[in-house]
Amino acid sequence: MNAPEARLVVFDLDGTLIDSARDLATAVNRALQRVAPGTLVLSDDVVRTLVGSGARVLIARSLARAGLSVPVEDVLPVFLEAYASCLLDTTRLYPGAAEALDRLRGRRLAVLTNKPGDMSRAILGALGVADRFSRIVGGGDLPSKKPDPAGLLGLTAEAAIDPSAALMVGDSGIDVRTGRAAGVPTAGVTYGFDAASFRDDPPDLLVDSLGELADRLDEVPLGAVNTA
Repeated sequence: MNAPEARLVVFDLDGTLIDSARDLATAVNRALQRVAPGTLVLSDDVVRTLVGSGARVLIARSLARAGLSVPVEDVLPVFLEAYASCLLDTTRLYPGAAEALDRLRGRRLAVLTNKPGDMSRAILGALGVADRFSRIVGGGDLPSKKPDPAGLLGLTAEAAIDPSAALMVGDSGIDVRTGRAAGVPTAGVTYGFDAASFRDDPPDLLVDSLGELADRLDEVPLGAVNTA
């Protein structure tokens, strides 16, 4: 008997489909300089470690890293304005991502990210892959963010499938915890922003590229979610 196929594949965005670290770092540093001129610049690599839980948390973490006691609410709109101005300066799909999405066209695909939804849709549209996804759901589109499972469960309900017949793909433990909470199997990519977090939150499948994911998709044990 053939293994069951994942009928819905849900991708995280930053660190999974796109490398946006440099543009995010640019926007973070512009915002910090606006509210506190002379603040030490945070490197791309530092900002990369702060991404994953949405814009508000990114700013809170950036302020803490820069040693600033400015209220997050004062900096967040400055960051969003700065980010909107450099959204696609250097952000690109990871190598092989577009080809992997093409190979998965026979399945329903979606995006679930904590990045603001309007920005997420703009980025994927500009990079020419928005039409690959039935839905692109981001922060602000729902009352809660990952790892709350509501967004993922909403996508499985919209697809009229049991959660165990879907797959959540991401670059961090946040994505794994989201899948576990929803009863959805998970795959992790090693090249993203926070692969180290998989030590505490191991996915059901770990791959080095989205091309490898396309090759090994049917190895995911659907219906046997790792809850450890």
